[in-house]
This record gives sequence, structure tokens and C-alpha cells, in this order.
Amino acid sequence: MTLDRRIWQGRTDPEDGELGQRFHQKVKSAEDAKTPGVMLMGFACDEGVACNKGRVGAYGAPVEIRKMLANLPWHHGSLALYDNGDIHCDDHDLARAQTLLANQIAEALKYKQFPLVLGGGHEVAWGSFQGLANYVAQKSPGITPKIGIINFDAHFDLRTPSGASRAGSSGTPFSQIAEHCQKRNWPFHYACLGVSRASNTEALFNKAESLGVLVVEDTDFSAANFTAIEDQISTFLAQMDAIYLTIDMDVFPATTAPGVSAPAAHGVDYSLIEQLIRTITDAKDSDGNRKLKLADIAELNPRYDIDNHTSRLAARLVWTITRSLSTPEEPQGVTQ
Repeated sequence: MTLDRRIWQGRTDPEDGELGQRFHQKVKSAEDAKTPGVMLMGFACDEGVACNKGRVGAYGAPVEIRKMLANLPWHHGSLALYDNGDIHCDDHDLARAQTLLANQIAEALKYKQFPLVLGGGHEVAWGSFQGLANYVAQKSPGITPKIGIINFDAHFDLRTPSGASRAGSSGTPFSQIAEHCQKRNWPFHYACLGVSRASNTEALFNKAESLGVLVVEDTDFSAANFTAIEDQISTFLAQMDAIYLTIDMDVFPATTAPGVSAPAAHGVDYSLIEQLIRTITDAKDSDGNRKLKLADIAELNPRYDIDNHTSRLAARLVWTITRSLSTPEEPQGVTQ
């Protein structure tokens, strides 16, 4: 796709040379992806939110995140940044859109691109996981993968798909992933951080317990408890071969992130999550390879945002993740 310069635009400071550049000056079209880097992918979809009886509007999130990201300063060294455009769910066929996303993610991973997906409702997670799972299965056939999911979210999103078609929604992706793993005799490793007891039924807490989910509630997510939480996450990371990071914008307080489908009355402070993102991106395997293979941002709803507060926060998350990825890894062989 051709890069949309109507979105990717911002201030220029030519007098500062390379050190004065911003994201809009660094991003390239996916067609020009000749070296490993970060591949942005948009998932313009709120079909799952509608099915989950939520406030629709997340469809417009990928464009708004790019707009807020475009003018942020570049502190990312030689990291390559590409934009693969958006997958649009315009025909109510959520499963098809998720499959398209999964295929794009698997393809990006094959060519050593880091997929960073801009949602979209949290139904994006089912597409994201399928992409990573397909890639891992093709790369190492016959080996049981240890894929860890870290979800910053006020909700478990472990609802059971209903109806004859068992079509999913924004509330079902991790239940779908658990079922996918069970069918393949894969372990299900899921950490849900910032979950609100006031936003999830007792049945969902019981289901999380039965599935062995690592849970940190929003009321326990504080600076005083940060070291203990970081230790839990570090232990979780150490047990995994690959990590999928997903961030639902409703994990933040409504005062910080008003533009979401389901605003959080309590929420988690951004600075704590930012520190944990660095912990997650720093995790390496014995060969020095970064364990984090995929990330996405979900549930930004520009329709309910106030002065772009939530869009700017989502862009800052992308900035933080890509900044962390700009730190060079140890030398490694390239395997497809």
C-alpha cells in the first residue's frame, strides 16, 4: 500500500538534521520493507464490540493513533518503521477479518518484522494470537510452543462464544485462545494485569482460576506493590519461549483514558504499565533473542475521546514499545 501522507504529517526541524526528526519522517510503506523492523498494522473493526453490547467507535482508532504518533520525536536510532495499512471489517464478517490479520502477522514474523497492531476492539486479540501461533507452528513443527499472553486490561475477556456459529466478540478472545490451545494439546499461559473485580462477574473470576490465569487486580496495582508484581511477571516471562503483549486502553482510569468502549472507574496508573513494558521487552532467551514477538493496542474509541487524550496515550504506548525495541539484540542467526 502507498503511505497515506494525509495521516503521516507533522512538524519538521531541518535545522536539527537527523536528530530533529519525527515519526512521520521515518515511517515507510510496507512495500519498502527491505530490512527487519517494526511493522504497523491497523485493525479497523468494532464488530466484536457491537456483538459484546459495547459502545462502538473503535473502528476509527488506527487512523487516530497514527495521527498522534506522527509528530512524536524519533529517539529510536536505526530502527526501521513500516506501515502496512488497515484491515477493514466492513461486511460484519469478523472471522474473515481476524484471519486476514493472522496471515499478515505470520508473514511479517517470517521476514523478521515485529508486528505492532493498532486496533480496533479487543477481538483483535484472537486474530493476533492466531498469527503468532501459526508462525510458531510452521517454524518449529512438532514442538509444543510455550506462548505467554500478557494482557493489561480491566476485563478478562474470557466469555464463552455463544450461538450456533460460536462467533466471537471483544469479550471472548482469550476463551477462544484457550480452546485453540486445548485442541492442540498446547499449554495456555495467560496473565491479566489490572483486572477489575467490579467489571467482571464471579463466574469469570472462577473461569480464570480454573485456567490458571495469572491475575493482578487493579486495586493491588500500585507503586507500593510494584516490585512484587514485577517479580511475578519476570517469573512468567522466564517460563515462556514467546510473548504476545496486548494492551486494552480501558485498563487506564477514565480520567486518563475517556475514549474507550468501557471506561474504568479505578484503572491503573500509566507509569507503572510503562515500567512493566520495559521489563517485558527486555526478556531474552538463552540465545539472546527477544521473547516479545507481537504487540497490539485495543479498545481506543475516538468517538468518545476528549481532546485526543486517549489517542495520545495510545500513541505514547506505541512510542514506548518501539523505543524499547530499538535497543539492539545480541547477534543472532536469521531463521525462517
